Amino acid sequence: MGLDAIHPRVLREMVDVLTKLLSIIYQQFWLAREVPVDWRLARVSPIYKKGQKEDPGNYRPVSLALVLGNVMEKIILSAITWHMQNNQVIKSSRHGFMKGRSCLINLISIYDRVTCLADEGKTVDAVVLV
Repeated sequence: MGLDAIHPRVLREMVDVLTKLLSIIYQQFWLAREVPVDWRLARVSPIYKKGQKEDPGNYRPVSLALVLGNVMEKIILSAITWHMQNNQVIKSSRHGFMKGRSCLINLISIYDRVTCLADEGKTVDAVVLV
């Protein structure tokens, strides 16, 4: 649960009732180009990972925000991603943080490009940063 004490399951079970209302609320925020201050706040809680519980380095911070704010964030992310993909803002050769474009696919495409150039007898220079 987030700061609003609403469990995501409640939203899932009441989706038919809440969809229209949340759509109107989100639309108003979208048109105003502003998100309420309360929706931008989060509570950071330490979650134990492993090792000695007395060592602060054995905890990772987890940010708990409003569930409705998280839903709105996902809607905005989806709209931005859709716009960027449909308007070809990001080249197809870019793989960072794009859905369906993993590091493995990036390595395979680089390998394919290098081997094609090598097969054509062309010189290939590469810089590897680790």
